[in-house]
Amino acid sequence: MNKAMQETSSKWLATAGLRPTRQRMTLAQLLVGDGHHRHVTAESLFDAAKGQGAAVSLATVYNTLRAFCEAGLLQEVTVDGSKSYFDTNTHDHPHFFWEDEARLTDAPSDQLVIAQLPDAPEGAEIASVDVVIRLRRKS
Repeated sequence: MNKAMQETSSKWLATAGLRPTRQRMTLAQLLVGDGHHRHVTAESLFDAAKGQGAAVSLATVYNTLRAFCEAGLLQEVTVDGSKSYFDTNTHDHPHFFWEDEARLTDAPSDQLVIAQLPDAPEGAEIASVDVVIRLRRKS
């Protein structure tokens, strides 16, 4: 891990009060080390870590991603009942899901207009609105 990536990763963890363990630092470097936002699955992050020779299990990747979400460092985006992506951009924004490629990308926020939301049922309040626009290549 180069010095700049290590510093970026360490600061990212510190903003959430997370201790920079070896596994967290390895995964944080892959997620934010270069300063770019990412959309990853646990499996793709696991593969990237193994590709760098990191000694980390898939269970550790899942647990670490959950801890990052709970700390507010990541946003979980569920595209169907069983597939979750983890986004380093935690600001509210829509996503494109490329069905043919099983790939999640950011959609332009400035082009999305939600004029009105339905009233929440009695005793409830709207916590968030997730927008995933599913795409497929034209035939």
